Amino acid sequence: MSSVEEFRAEIRGWLRANLTGAFAGLRGRGGPGREHEAFAERLAWERHMATAGWTCVGWPAEYGGRGATLEQQVAFHEEYALADAPARVGHIGEQLLGPTLIAFGTPEQRARFLPRIVAVDELWCQGYSEPDAGSDLANIRTRAEWDGAPGSAAGEPGSGTDGSGRGEPGSGAGQWVVTGQKIWTSLAHESDWCFVLARTEAGSARHRGLSYLLVPLDQPGVEIRPITQLTGTSEFNEVFFDGARTDAAHLVGALGDGWKVAMATLGFERGVSTLGQQVGFRRELEALIDLARRNGAADDPLIRDRIAQAWIGLETIRFNALRMLDAVAAGAPGPEASIGKIFWATWHRQLGELAMDVLGAGGMLADAPYDLDDWQRLFLFSRADTLYAGSNEIQRNIIAERVLGLPREARPAASGN
Repeated sequence: MSSVEEFRAEIRGWLRANLTGAFAGLRGRGGPGREHEAFAERLAWERHMATAGWTCVGWPAEYGGRGATLEQQVAFHEEYALADAPARVGHIGEQLLGPTLIAFGTPEQRARFLPRIVAVDELWCQGYSEPDAGSDLANIRTRAEWDGAPGSAAGEPGSGTDGSGRGEPGSGAGQWVVTGQKIWTSLAHESDWCFVLARTEAGSARHRGLSYLLVPLDQPGVEIRPITQLTGTSEFNEVFFDGARTDAAHLVGALGDGWKVAMATLGFERGVSTLGQQVGFRRELEALIDLARRNGAADDPLIRDRIAQAWIGLETIRFNALRMLDAVAAGAPGPEASIGKIFWATWHRQLGELAMDVLGAGGMLADAPYDLDDWQRLFLFSRADTLYAGSNEIQRNIIAERVLGLPREARPAASGN
């Protein structure tokens, strides 16, 4: 295994040599509010990365990764961001589902799904939020009912399939029938599969009776409706399941253990890739400082103080992230990951507000409706940072109850389904 600096030099050199030609125009493309940009080209870029072994670098070699150390993974994500390489299209599979299957999946599930994530042959989306279960995720109503097909060895959930591991509907002895609605499903319209948190125990409530299912999207009983926003883009979707099916072998973890598996997935989301995210944050802050100097906003002592506080906050984010990554190295991260999420989300939202004050009144104007410049886009889309992947309110509850051990917040009595 090469040293961290050798590894950093290797990925830096590869990016310099390959972000050229047909891929040169992809620099800076994609990202929050811009997921629609050059999607097909970014997919081609990511498959090009895969052929060179630059996807899933932190996964163990036995699952198709490079087995990179934590420090090497940090180097990879930092160099990727510093090269202004395009936003990834397979990140949900690589950073969320893949580590979840490595931690909780069966050997058959790993053999079926992990190679296709590494090769970027199958794209994934996350089926968590619902119209009445966003931040309060435990309120989900999507249900999955067991249909034990004739010929099942046991006729019960989890009894398995014919052992082929192909994962195609109908290949096994029994299936789950999924009915319900998911919303704010990022890139569902581009995805092949969705990992779905569903209620598999009739009459259950809150965290109990939930299971984590892998559901193919290209089948009858699945309807995907892009949500067109005021910006004219539609990276979010509603996904309707009306009798959609998935095989018994596509249950991840034990029946009824869906909440545990889903929370682990969210923990992986807050893992090492956040270091690359912070490189982007630093570039935004440096550009904002330059703008404040050029337009005179830096002469205002209040603006200067807020810029200084932003710099301090960014350093705090980095040190906190490095501390939290110790939990990632030890396995599935715990609720302490919520500390990092709430801090960076709040910091980034405040940076967008600071950008508007540095711009002054001119920041309220656009050349055309929702023809936004980078600062306007930062201000508008960073508002969502404190909502997605668990709102600030929910993160505070997690920190209070699961990290500090404080009494649980009073909640209305569960009414069931």
